[in-house]
Formats: sequence, C-alpha cells, structure tokens
Amino acid sequence: MKLLIISFYFPPAGGGGVQRVLKFARLLPEYGIETHVLTPEDPLWIHRDEELQAPVGVVVHRSTYIGPRGRRPAEELYGLDGVRRLARRASLAPRRLLMPDENASWALTAVPAALRVARREGFDAMMTSSPPSSVHLIGAILSRKLGIPWIADLRDSIVAKEDRRVDRPLVRIKERTHAYVAALVAREAAAIVGVTPTICAEMERLNPRGRMATIPNGADFDEFEFLSYKPTERFRITHTGSFFGQRSPRPFLTALAQSGLDVVARFAGDFRAADRDWAHALELGDKLELYPFLSHRQSLALQRDSDALLLLLPEIGVRGKDIPSGKLYEYIAARRPILAAVPPDGAAAELIREAGAGIIVDPDDVDAIRGALETLVERWKQGGLPDTSLPGDLKATLSRRARVEELAQLLTAVTDATARPVQVSSTLGV
Repeated sequence: MKLLIISFYFPPAGGGGVQRVLKFARLLPEYGIETHVLTPEDPLWIHRDEELQAPVGVVVHRSTYIGPRGRRPAEELYGLDGVRRLARRASLAPRRLLMPDENASWALTAVPAALRVARREGFDAMMTSSPPSSVHLIGAILSRKLGIPWIADLRDSIVAKEDRRVDRPLVRIKERTHAYVAALVAREAAAIVGVTPTICAEMERLNPRGRMATIPNGADFDEFEFLSYKPTERFRITHTGSFFGQRSPRPFLTALAQSGLDVVARFAGDFRAADRDWAHALELGDKLELYPFLSHRQSLALQRDSDALLLLLPEIGVRGKDIPSGKLYEYIAARRPILAAVPPDGAAAELIREAGAGIIVDPDDVDAIRGALETLVERWKQGGLPDTSLPGDLKATLSRRARVEELAQLLTAVTDATARPVQVSSTLGV
C-alpha cells in the first residue's frame, strides 16, 4: 500500500504537534505501508527543531508556503497601549481574515503539488492531520480528483474550542467556518480518526459516512532509553510545553510560594509574559527557572532528569476532561512521578491512576496542590523518589507502536473496501 500523509507540521517544525505524524510516518512502513509526506517547504513556523529528521525510507515532498508567518498575537500585544497597540493590532489583522485559519492559503500550492506527486506515485490512500483545520480542505479537494480514500486525523477538535474566547464577531465567523470543515470531513472522508473519544463523539453527531476510530497519542519509551535521572541537592519539578487559552501556571506557583519549600520549578516552552510578570511578583527568586523553547531531545532529557513532573490542565467543561495531551504520554515514558493538577474525573487523571504514575489534585485548588508538592518533597527527603513502574501489559498498550498498528489496520480496512484508484489523468492541468 502507498499512503500520502498531508500535514502542516513536520520536521524541521518544532513543538508537540509534530510528534504524532512523525511517528506515524516512521512506523507505518513496518506494516507494509510505503509512506509519503506532503508538508510546506518553509511555513515560517513559530518554532523550529533542526535536530528532528524525517525518518529513513519516508519520502517527503514539500510545496511552497504562501501565507503569514507563525505569531503569538497575545504576546505581541502584551504591555502595549495607545498608538503602539493600535499599530500592532493592525499588523495582525490580515492573518485573522483568513478562514478557517491563517494557514488556509497553503492549499494554493499544496493541491497542485499533491496532484503532481499522485500522478507519479499512484497512492492507494491519503491522510490529512489537523490542526490546522484547513488541511482537511486540501484532503476534500484531492479525494474528489484522485478517487482514493481519504482519512482525516483530528489531533484537536474542529468544532469545539472551550478554552478560547468566542464573544467577538470575527471569532464567531471563524467558528462557523470550522463547523463547515467538520461537516465536510463527516460527509466525504472514508474514515475519521480522533485522538480522544470526545472528538470522535463530536464527529459522530454529524452522521459521518465513513468509519470512526479513536487512536490516542502514544508513549515513545525507546526515546528515554539512554537518558538518565541524577538527583541533586534541591528538589526539581519540571513542566514542559506552552501555556495558551485557560491553561495557567498561577495556581501552582501560588502553592509553591505559600509552601516555603526549597523547590526549583522549571518551565520549558512558551511562558506568557503576563504570567512571567505575575510570577515575579511572588518573589520566588531562584525557585523559578524559565527555559525558552527546547528541541524535542532537550525537552525529553529535562523531563527524565527531574525529581517530579508537573502536568497542568484546566477545568473547562466536558472537553477539558478529555484534553489530548501528548505531553502526558511523554511524562509516563519518562517514569518520574507526576504532580497532576487536572480535572480529577478526566481522561488524564484516569490514565495516571491506571499507571500509578503520580498524585492527582483539582487544578484550581491551591491548598491541594501545595499538599501534593509537600508530599512529594517529603518522600524525596526520606529516601528519594523511585521511577514509576507500569503494571502488567500497560506499557505495550500505551506504546506508540500499538497506536500505529491500529492505524495500519484501519488503513487496510478502508482501502480493501474501496476500489483500486484509477490513474490520475494528465489533463488535470498540473
């Protein structure tokens, strides 16, 4: 079987969103699936990770990106007022007018490039992976032209953004265009893959014509094989990843300040300027260490060499209990105890309990967070915190390889149920 994966994020892009597609591409060939990836040539990502490489044996095709560079509007506007703020808002306006998202213009070059590659390779199936949601518009166009089954992989919800404001008119328009994309996926995709059951349930309500499958993120245990944990004289707790929407470090930092413990809290990734200024007011001094964006390798090494890991997920309604955090699987693979300030009845809490991987507290309960931190520090003082050990066959169940095997089985089922693709005619004009 030959598969074309279309993804906006692929090395040398950096960040957590890269890993799912990267690991799919690396492992699918082991199941007899020749894998090609179409991705932008230079999409001006916010973060780049030059250490990440495309897997050996995977053919990567790149098309020119026409569109705005990645930006963090809230950060650019923070601290500005008057004319300077108005000018900066004006510079951000054009990207906000693109629908359904600022990356939609990539379709102008991605579709012709995909057709050229398809004419040469003769793919049996293709898969689009979002976000951004606009990548599925590319999938719909190509599915019609190529006549091959299209699988839509949803790493995040298309229709629900409970951690983002939707009270502004332009945002409401964007939400309607996202709803259109979701309906298009339901109507035309041969299969829909959701990273969580809630995402799949959202799509089920749209009466999809194709198969539905929940394939969560997975743990890459092999990536930690040669990384070590070395205790130091101070207790170190580490959070990796960015803060956006309602995700906030403030309850934890308040608990840390109130505890009086000699703890070093390390945050690696995008830490909002507003949160940084707020944290400085707590006078934490050398108890707070802020790292810039790190490569994937550096991030994993920091996780492994920590006394404990910090997971912060907000309480934001039904979807907040089902947030698809790839970081949680990294934490479990790192085998260090987790302080999880997450919805206690959510999916993250359930997985941590099943793995016996840490302490769970309500994300807004400062006293409970402080108590959990004190418990971890006391255990550490009394003889150290050993690595967590997954029970039974849970390690195999959570592994990335198990997830890829599920995807390979779905691809086989979808292509077997579909007639072999016809050759793409050279009269397509590309």
